[in-house]
Amino acid sequence: MSRRLAWGVLLSLGLSACSSWVGENEAPPLPGKRLSVLGREKALEAEPTDGLVGISLPPPAPNADWPQAGGYSNHAMHHMVAADNLQKAWSVSVGSGAGSRSRLLAQPVVAEGMVFTLDAGMTAQATDAKSGDQIWRTSLLPEGGDPRSSNGGLSYEGGRIFAATSFAQVVALEAKTGKEVWRQSLSGPMRGAPTLRNGRLFITTVDNQTYALNATDGATVWTHQGIAETASLLSGTSPAVDADVVVIPYSSGELFALRADNGVVLWQDQLAAVRRTTNVAAISDIRGRPVIDRGRVYAIGHANMVVAIDERSGRRLWEREIGGLQNPWIAGETLFLIDNDNEVVALHTDTGRVLWVTPLKVWGDEKNRSDRVSWVGPVLVSDRLLVAGSTGEILSLSPYTGKIMGRKDEGDKITLPPAIAGGSLYFLTNNATLVAYR
Repeated sequence: MSRRLAWGVLLSLGLSACSSWVGENEAPPLPGKRLSVLGREKALEAEPTDGLVGISLPPPAPNADWPQAGGYSNHAMHHMVAADNLQKAWSVSVGSGAGSRSRLLAQPVVAEGMVFTLDAGMTAQATDAKSGDQIWRTSLLPEGGDPRSSNGGLSYEGGRIFAATSFAQVVALEAKTGKEVWRQSLSGPMRGAPTLRNGRLFITTVDNQTYALNATDGATVWTHQGIAETASLLSGTSPAVDADVVVIPYSSGELFALRADNGVVLWQDQLAAVRRTTNVAAISDIRGRPVIDRGRVYAIGHANMVVAIDERSGRRLWEREIGGLQNPWIAGETLFLIDNDNEVVALHTDTGRVLWVTPLKVWGDEKNRSDRVSWVGPVLVSDRLLVAGSTGEILSLSPYTGKIMGRKDEGDKITLPPAIAGGSLYFLTNNATLVAYR
């Protein structure tokens, strides 16, 4: 082809490519069904189990307290006890609810016969677990602090309540009276609850710095710094601690295992996106609390990655391209979770194989695909897997098959998983109403 002819071909191609910019009609679309290239390439579905028996769960076990966000410090709660026919026992207001400039991020905790909450105005309250009566209330706002801010989280140990706040402070209170014991300032705000173990608090700030504090006086024992992340999700998470190991999730997608006594790094991993299909999917934030159980760490990141890791060596045992924001729940040899597509998924803990998948409602307005529904949980109580949604619904699923067995309408948005103690479930709704089911 001559140079003149080549230029003519290129010019004609350029003009034809620009035709839509100068008002000419575009060619009719090609026939056929359109499929999004940004979604999951293959729908998640149950897989062959290669001879493994069906789901077997440990028997339900009673627990008197729910002392921390996620239950105990390792976040492995297995199978809890609750009544067969849960009914609302009482509901009370515990302060200011979520608004346009504030979020409720603190899951209730239960200890000493009281339910402890932190409202969107940074007011802590102790409520009698039996009657719903208020025992004490106290504001944790520093001088000049704006009450219209997202709160942090609560934990209990040794007769004290420890509150992490969005004002870059950790506050210790007497559990019975609400009297302040000490207050410690850190490098940045916190959106997640402290994790407590053996007289120490482990807490992560929004700038990805973790502090180990002495629970007696708030003194810093050691610190650890992750990679600073400019984009993260407005929610909170907490480290998992088991014996002498603390596992820390960061908004950068980093997952660190440290020695609990001195902060020395044992291993690290990265739960980053394998295929970054959208800007949102590229956010590697780990919001679900890691779970440590029988020598393994289970963690899920927003950027389509769930992993099982050997606790001591840091070796990955398996991984799946499944992303989520909620805490995984382990019971026996099954890991239950809610993924980014609003599906409840059961995985085998040894292999990561998908045992069953149950889709949940995605849109409040299905016709216009607007008002996306968010779900929290799951939690396992007396052979029922419970999830709650921003629609106000509480769903009960079979943990063996995923079949939806029942539903209740609470009437207000639920954006936090419940605390479970003494056979009762305690939900904190979006308008700061504490509801007890038993």
